[in-house]
Amino acid sequence: MEPSHTTIKTALPQVFGPVPSDRQQAWHHLEFYGFLHFTVNTFTGKEWGYGDELPDIFNPTAFDADQIVGAAAAGGMAGLVLTCKHHDGFCLWPSRYTEHSVKHSPWRGGKGDVVRAISDACRRHHLKFGVYLSPWDRNHAEYGRPAYVDYYRNQLRELLTGYGPLFEVWFDGANGGDGFYGGAREKRGIDRHTYYGWETTWQLVRELQPGACMFSDIGPDIRWVGNESGIAGDPCWSAFGRGRFVPGEADAGQLNRGHRDGHDWLPAECDVSIRPGWFYHAEEDERVRTPDNLLDLYFQSVGRGASLHLNLPPDRRGLVHERDAASLREFHDRLERIFHRDLARKARVTASQVRGAGDACAPANLVDGNPDTCWATDDGVTQADFTLAFDRPVTFNVISLREYLPLGQRVDRFRVLADHDGQWQEIAAGAGIGNRRLVRMPVCTTGRVKVEVEGPVCPVLTECGLFHDAG
Repeated sequence: MEPSHTTIKTALPQVFGPVPSDRQQAWHHLEFYGFLHFTVNTFTGKEWGYGDELPDIFNPTAFDADQIVGAAAAGGMAGLVLTCKHHDGFCLWPSRYTEHSVKHSPWRGGKGDVVRAISDACRRHHLKFGVYLSPWDRNHAEYGRPAYVDYYRNQLRELLTGYGPLFEVWFDGANGGDGFYGGAREKRGIDRHTYYGWETTWQLVRELQPGACMFSDIGPDIRWVGNESGIAGDPCWSAFGRGRFVPGEADAGQLNRGHRDGHDWLPAECDVSIRPGWFYHAEEDERVRTPDNLLDLYFQSVGRGASLHLNLPPDRRGLVHERDAASLREFHDRLERIFHRDLARKARVTASQVRGAGDACAPANLVDGNPDTCWATDDGVTQADFTLAFDRPVTFNVISLREYLPLGQRVDRFRVLADHDGQWQEIAAGAGIGNRRLVRMPVCTTGRVKVEVEGPVCPVLTECGLFHDAG
């Protein structure tokens, strides 16, 4: 019988450092989800529209939200974030606050709503839905002035109230520069510290979508990983000191690694595109990331405690291109082959020390598949190990470790050792575990595996898995 939540909480040690909120904890469970960059840029060949694009250029010839979302679902994605408005200011929904939207495009006779179509398809395919609303708007006449901030919040309110529950609201740091600005071709700058009044905008999201995590380079819920290559730092701490920066001015290196001593739980999201560009360009059809490359990114993002946010840009038909869909699907099939069988489930687990009496913190909890059970040591035991023993040797080359996040990120370092002819030999080592630590290593066959952990306080781990990637 599995221990109850009450028993676990009674037996466990005190929290160490910052810990995730309920919404962040739910976000951590997703691990891999998608981005949909789709707007007038899809039809102009640009990455950043100038703001003077006419709405009638937006006219996908075979738009199919179920094909788009279905490709994401077949690729193993847990949700999708749609670029409802990019820097060009064109809105993929018929906003009542601007004429620069799909309501003046020929697509579906001006009666279409991409946001509605994608959000509804996400529900049909059991994926979560999120929105991206660019703070910078190169089309709006009032950008850079107080009136634009009201406009921005009005549009945000439309998205927060009109399309069901959202799992993520995405804000970026591209703010100010040259643009069309309602016909005024000029360069406009803003004070990033004060212009947007972010605290007020964030509060609007909290009120209308309390379960949604907000992304920007400094959160407040999820931070940018500091690059667009999809690679988290090694280690990548979930703690971060938000007070040191403002949105749009954070240091990329610190974002990539996090702060071991940070006061805020602010985990990293690794945003990267399946193509060289963020929007579809036909000339990039031969440059779609391979399944092997996507697998490498997975281990360097999800495998370092971050999330993988992979862009899947619809083409001019309004479909995910066949090459993108095929590569994503093959990548997902590879993941399924790797992780479908956890060899550790058959292990007998012992530990150098166990907290308290009974099964509440027993080492066997590491291999029971239950994220709400864990192994922990007494408060004063900050260096410890556990051993997995098998009736017959197992062959593996991937290990998965997880900490019990409601009590914080506690482990500084770990080592993995295998028994070779009665001698322990190190086969992997690293710093930081957090939500998930995936380590690839040369193929190892052994009857015993030992994991050593060390940190400033006693460890609390919830999972140790062993897997074989046969290629």
